[in-house]
Amino acid sequence: MSTTPSALRPRPPAPASVWRPPALSARWWQVFLRNLLVWRKLAIPSLVGNIAEPLMWLVAFGYGMGALVGQVSVGGAGGDAKVPYILFLASGSICMSAMNAASFEALYSAFSRMHVQKTWDGIMNAPVTLDDVVLAEMLWAAFKALFTVTAILGVMLALGISHSPKLLVAWPVLLGVGIMFSSIALIFNALAKGYDFFTYYFTLVLTPMMFLSGVFFPREQLPPLVRAISDWLPLTNAVELVRPLFMDQWPQQPLRHGLVLVATTVVAFWLALALTRRRFRG
Repeated sequence: MSTTPSALRPRPPAPASVWRPPALSARWWQVFLRNLLVWRKLAIPSLVGNIAEPLMWLVAFGYGMGALVGQVSVGGAGGDAKVPYILFLASGSICMSAMNAASFEALYSAFSRMHVQKTWDGIMNAPVTLDDVVLAEMLWAAFKALFTVTAILGVMLALGISHSPKLLVAWPVLLGVGIMFSSIALIFNALAKGYDFFTYYFTLVLTPMMFLSGVFFPREQLPPLVRAISDWLPLTNAVELVRPLFMDQWPQQPLRHGLVLVATTVVAFWLALALTRRRFRG
């Protein structure tokens, strides 16, 4: 029996802070590849499910309401410009589609792998850290969003909604939108106790953002205070970057909008990682 006084015994090291910087490695790719191989069997149903709803929005509102509205005024480099409503809607709904696709994957699918199926626990039995798993899930959700918007862009091109060569620039911007919203969704994934929790996120966060970010109507119609708030919403800044590209123009304030997207992504990913670390520590 040890006779060393308890006061003299070495104390166990304090657990590392959950707010420490991300410790990332190339091992995230193996987790990403695992998700890709599993999803490959369901690629076609997943594609149909992801593009059906945004295309219905586009057809119903773009052609139905568009026939009544005609053209809408949007701010451009040369002042207000008149554009067909379907072009206005398409340039906003493509950002909304990236948001929804990334959010759904980073919530329901990631929660299934993390909590229900315990896939993350199995992965971390290999030399893969939790930080790498969270990064892989974020990038995987962004890939799913990019896959969805690419299919929708193809349909829009086939319908002749826009043929602007600047859509090539919109493609990587939409990837960044997917990365941002997957990072935000992973925060709620870390907090969730069950699938029902995600209803709050969709109802209280995403739905108001859809209506305040200029997807369906120009934000000039909003009251001044509401518009000032909407200026800083992530979806607003995504739309402000993408919509001019559909109109064959360059965004008016690309640096400001881009910085908002980057800052939101960095803060959201760090917060999601810290909350996920705390969850697994408990």
